[in-house]
Amino acid sequence: MNLRAIAFTDRGQSWSEKIGVPVDRGVPVMEWTKTYFHQADALLFIGAAGIAVRAIAPFVKDKTTDPAVVVMDEAGRHVIPLLSGHIGGANALAERIASLTGAETVITTATDVRGVPAVDSWAVKNDMAIENPSAIKAVSSRALAGKTVGVAITERAIKPPFGVTLFLRPRTLVLGAGCKRDTDADAFEKTALSFLRENGVSLLSVRALASIDVKKDEAAFTRFCEKYHMPLLTFSAQALKDVPGVFAHSDYVEKTVGVGNVCERAAVKASGGVLLVGKTICEGMTFALAGDKDT
Repeated sequence: MNLRAIAFTDRGQSWSEKIGVPVDRGVPVMEWTKTYFHQADALLFIGAAGIAVRAIAPFVKDKTTDPAVVVMDEAGRHVIPLLSGHIGGANALAERIASLTGAETVITTATDVRGVPAVDSWAVKNDMAIENPSAIKAVSSRALAGKTVGVAITERAIKPPFGVTLFLRPRTLVLGAGCKRDTDADAFEKTALSFLRENGVSLLSVRALASIDVKKDEAAFTRFCEKYHMPLLTFSAQALKDVPGVFAHSDYVEKTVGVGNVCERAAVKASGGVLLVGKTICEGMTFALAGDKDT
């Protein structure tokens, strides 16, 4: 976790050694917050809670994207998660800081106070993407009321099985791809999304895009990965040749890049699983999907 911390007194800054990260001081708090709110995974304010609240107020947007924000008083008596307690991990971070400093954690989220499992926290811990965060409130309210909740854990695009269904997407799939040099990035994105949709797969379950190493700087690939927050994993022709299994083959592709198939082999290599959807040619681009056998 990329944690940034700021303090407003010498005493507050002195906690740096115990929490294990540098603690900034002497910079305007609004300027500091503006700089790190979208760069860091978490922010720690060592000082008054009111300062932290005013500092983050202009930047708060959405619980699924806002960083964790935690405040601790300069004496190290209390540590309080202020923002993104579950998805952002502020509650867990507060507990960790408390264990390092001896502070008491003050948790205010209803599910934690009542001892009811928070489905959004569970999803984050199990590396699952939340497709419809707007349903979190309704599901949590039902859980707090002791009622049955509707949660669907699947990579597949299916109809909601419950009146209110929270969809959790396990990140188990790898999209293998190939294309001509300088393929239009918008066209690649549109075609890749269409391929996933036609195969009934949620994009949120795709954890990486995979290809051959000569494509590591392909703009269509890098832009897609940047937009959808996934890594681009590339492999040498020899590494792809060494992937065991039966794959589609093209003499032209082998002559061009040194291996007869890129999309299938790269997807299997990156996923460590099995081929789920074989080579599909779409508008001059090739796609394949690999992942766990039971997907």
